[in-house]
Amino acid sequence: MGKKILVVDDERSIVDILKLNLQNEGYTVFEAYDGEEALAQASSVDPDLILLDVMLPKLDGFSVCKKIRETSSVPILMITAREEEVDKVLGLELGADDYVTKPFSVRELLARIKANMRRSEIEVAPPAEDSDIVDVGCFRLDSNRYELYKNGNLIDLTVREFELIKFLSAQPNKIYSRKALLEYVWDYEYYGDVRTVDVTVRRVREKIEDDPSQPRHIMTKRGVGYYFAI
Repeated sequence: MGKKILVVDDERSIVDILKLNLQNEGYTVFEAYDGEEALAQASSVDPDLILLDVMLPKLDGFSVCKKIRETSSVPILMITAREEEVDKVLGLELGADDYVTKPFSVRELLARIKANMRRSEIEVAPPAEDSDIVDVGCFRLDSNRYELYKNGNLIDLTVREFELIKFLSAQPNKIYSRKALLEYVWDYEYYGDVRTVDVTVRRVREKIEDDPSQPRHIMTKRGVGYYFAI
């Protein structure tokens, strides 16, 4: 059985198209057509990735995403027909890894799925050497377990959030543009909205900074990008 993808959309024609293309890529596809069914399938199937539409009967995609994030770090790609930035940002803030907007290119969607699959595979990879435990200032990064400690206290991060901190902290004070971070952290060489980076940075700051409004670790160089300060 190939990697499992749960497709959640109330439009059966879209589910059929996605299912055909995903199966051609070797994925095993499961379907759900409303929010409640999505939660049930996510629990029973234990998918490797979820494609989640925003507009769903019974329970909307935002609520489904929030509920899944209470117990799982499975990659979630939101699918939305809306153009409002607030909807896209809300999905990311609730824990989605990314979003695509209808109508979307199947090629683009497959590229994003593969990129997020690579990230989820890292999480379940065999433990590496102890050298992958690194101290950076008041932080300790344990790449074996994808855990971050600040002053000895464990901070709950998603895989993507950990990868962002790990990448930036590897070269303190080096500034990376948002496009560069999409390429190096998200593996999106050709696709991706830079706002995804901004929202993820904001989420990380809320978790690691004493005062997120006045960050001391993940810093912004206005007009350029982000860098890590010890």
